[in-house]
Amino acid sequence: MGGDGELQRKLDALEQRLRGSGRLLVAYSGGADSAFLASAAHRILGTRMLAVIADSPSLARAQLADAVSFANEQGFPLEVIQTSELDRPDYVRNDGARCFHCKDELFTMMESMRQERGYDTIAYGVNVDDQGDFRPGQRAAGKHHVAAPLLEAGLRKQEIRELARAANLRVWDKPASACLSSRVEYGRPVTREVLGVIEKGEDAIRKLGFRQFRVRHHGEMVRIEIARDELDRALTGEMAAEFTRIFKALGFRFVTLDLEGFRSGSMNAFLSVDRLMG
Repeated sequence: MGGDGELQRKLDALEQRLRGSGRLLVAYSGGADSAFLASAAHRILGTRMLAVIADSPSLARAQLADAVSFANEQGFPLEVIQTSELDRPDYVRNDGARCFHCKDELFTMMESMRQERGYDTIAYGVNVDDQGDFRPGQRAAGKHHVAAPLLEAGLRKQEIRELARAANLRVWDKPASACLSSRVEYGRPVTREVLGVIEKGEDAIRKLGFRQFRVRHHGEMVRIEIARDELDRALTGEMAAEFTRIFKALGFRFVTLDLEGFRSGSMNAFLSVDRLMG
């Protein structure tokens, strides 16, 4: 990452893009990137911006509550909309294009809002580092001509966190958290029941005091990923017994702890090149 001068230049570039966006809808999830973008947009545009968060069974209730709380703390306008990606067979099928169908649903609804309410632009919080990962949602953003101000300003994830910290945004170090559907192995249908089991499992792990983790659903087997700096606490007989109790009660026959630890997008390792391309 560059020095303070380079970071200021990128922040200036972001603010310039926001000023030129007109009336702006921001796709907001409550994560560090979209929260920083929404806060910056509100600072620049005031009431000419509106943050929009998609509520569906794939969004954990704890994540939704925290996202709404942050918006209230910062005072930027927020609207919660109900999305219906689980009504789309292509989404439920859960192949490599699942995220495309999710974001296509969101951006289709936001485009209708934009037209009906006289907004000029839709933006979302993709950044430079996201370009190195498999993210079909970016293809949906391109289809709907969604702006990417953080990416256009050249901002990387760590730089966004640094700027958020400087702005006293409490989400500056919030762990990344993709939707609950990303925890389901590809090819296994995404259902409300499966998502509910994952959410209950992650709530239970959170109550044990872990901060960054994933519950990966592989049918009869659950694969638990814990951040490497927290893994030692997970690797005890007492914790193994607790994990077993929690997840067998949720219906899993086999309970496993992944010794590689948490890593974002680990499910993608199970996809062939053809399936990655959807």
